Amino acid sequence: MLFSEIIGQQEIKQRFIRSVHEQRIPHAQLLRGPEGVGKLALAIAYAQYICCENRTATDSCGVCPSCVKYRKMAHPDLHFVFPVIKPAGRTSVVCDDFITEFRAMVLENMYFGINEWYASISGDAKQGLIYSNESEEILRKLSLKTYESEYKVMIIWLPEKMHTTCANKLLKILEEPPEKTVFLMVSNEPDQIITTILSRTQHIHIPRLSETEIQHALLRNENLEVEEEGAKYASKIANGSYLSAMAILSEGDENKQNFERFVLIMRLAWQVGNKKDHASLKTLRKWSDEMAAPSMGRERQKNFLSYAQRMTRENFIRNMQQPDLNYLTSFEADFSQRFSPFINERNVEDLMGEFSLAERQIEQNVNAKMVFFDLTLKVIMLLKK
Repeated sequence: MLFSEIIGQQEIKQRFIRSVHEQRIPHAQLLRGPEGVGKLALAIAYAQYICCENRTATDSCGVCPSCVKYRKMAHPDLHFVFPVIKPAGRTSVVCDDFITEFRAMVLENMYFGINEWYASISGDAKQGLIYSNESEEILRKLSLKTYESEYKVMIIWLPEKMHTTCANKLLKILEEPPEKTVFLMVSNEPDQIITTILSRTQHIHIPRLSETEIQHALLRNENLEVEEEGAKYASKIANGSYLSAMAILSEGDENKQNFERFVLIMRLAWQVGNKKDHASLKTLRKWSDEMAAPSMGRERQKNFLSYAQRMTRENFIRNMQQPDLNYLTSFEADFSQRFSPFINERNVEDLMGEFSLAERQIEQNVNAKMVFFDLTLKVIMLLKK
């Protein structure tokens, strides 16, 4: 993967290139930032540049034996670690069991999210993990000599999904790595990583993309059929994420489903709280049961709760008469025109807090039925303010 193939992030690219030319490559780096801004792609392009045999001042050559193997994500000195879902009946699983699927995902679209990855390896929408026994694989791979390159590179995608046992076993090798070994960790939620790992890595913040960068990338994407106006609209409300922009252009994605779930809970909660509608209360209870169903999976549950926080914030901004600061799709904007007056300074902080609390509880494996039913009761009370 070449730096030139990655959208924007020119300062980050120059930083990586400079570290190679000055022979000052930190052994453990944490690329942190929001989803969909190119962190994983940058890590792979950086690794390719490190190993390239004929690198230029601005990019890998793309044609040397090392680059050819990187193009297929199959270089023997490049290793990947990522969250996986343990198949039913299996007692243990490691990342290499899914490396073919992971390579295919990266090669198909370098801007993909955690939900797309889980959907590609499991139909159950379960929550993935980097399991405890993965540490043994990591230590084994890094104990071997390099096959072809000067450096071995270990890319850990989403280290926040790492089991605590696995994370603890990596501490020593992070502090005293084998010579010519580089760890590149790619994180959406660095606050979820144990502090002892955070303290052993050099943090690199990957910023959000500009609207112009996203718009140009959408128009250049041969797999998308989008007019200039549509690209401009999607880039404005994507909030710096190319992944979000692509999702906005797809009406059938989970974003639309989350919108419908949000509309339903808000309408039913308002009717129960303000009109004492007992039929709506029964429907609301059914809604919470459906949200808590095992088929939803914890990742989709968290995704909805994160979406609900965004919609709460956007409706408050709309209510404050700040349309230029709004980032809403057309169907979200139509709903918010009528709904936004109900999100005000008396309830916005509490609503955001309840959705955020529910998201943390789902992450911590609290009983989902209890979480969503309690959430519906809180929303009923807060919409009365």
